[in-house]
Amino acid sequence: MRLLMSFLAAATLAACATPARTDRAAAPAAQADQLAGLLEGDAVVLLGEVHDNAAVHDFRFRALERAVAAGWRPAIAMEQFDRERQADLDRARQERPGDADYLIEQAKPAGKSGWNWAFYRPVVALALRYDLPIVAANLSRADGAKVVREGYAAVFTPAQIAAAGLDKPLPAALFDGQREAVDRGHCGKLPASLLDGMARAQIARDVAMAEALKPYAGRGAVLLAGNGHVRRDIGVPRWLPGSVSVGLLEGENAERYDRKLLLPAQQRPDPCAALD
Repeated sequence: MRLLMSFLAAATLAACATPARTDRAAAPAAQADQLAGLLEGDAVVLLGEVHDNAAVHDFRFRALERAVAAGWRPAIAMEQFDRERQADLDRARQERPGDADYLIEQAKPAGKSGWNWAFYRPVVALALRYDLPIVAANLSRADGAKVVREGYAAVFTPAQIAAAGLDKPLPAALFDGQREAVDRGHCGKLPASLLDGMARAQIARDVAMAEALKPYAGRGAVLLAGNGHVRRDIGVPRWLPGSVSVGLLEGENAERYDRKLLLPAQQRPDPCAALD
């Protein structure tokens, strides 16, 4: 089980569309304006990230800040908060209004989560400053492990399973795409016996994030999540019709988004090299 949990932790931080528009980040300020232009009205926009790339986080925050300053009042759903911590999040807001650090401390996942909260504090502070809903959107690591072992019924009600179509075989392209993404995200080192269960766990996370966003569609909403979760072909958009997916990427790839923005790459060691 410890091995399975470590795989699930890595998957959390890894992870039929029209062709995506791709823009290079030669003029970041202008592109932030372009992205901010998508953030208005009742739009539901899924904003991806490279989890450890400071430039990506800064770019995304500046676009969101401009849109809110211009009058947009979305709900902000975050992969970084697990859905069962919503009550803790709401309580923290009441106990210390405007205190982003206190909210994060009270609502973040227990134990070592791997999130760099310095990247997310500005977003939390922005939401508190403008009194925007903050939505805990993710399936927890423990619930992900349950899906691996027991299937979708371990974390969703029968009605939720039926509504999402999880009671029927999923399209091969969707399940195989998730399976391939899990395998690639683990450098091909994940035991084959775990691949199907891990793919189900990633699908369950995407369904959970879509469900978290649906109540706010009438006012507009934004999801902050890894690029894998906002992919139009296999991610949250499959479960959230009408949403707009934006990949914030370090380089060209073949994955599908409604829009791609290419940003400066973060220098880092090859994580797979250490496993060879």
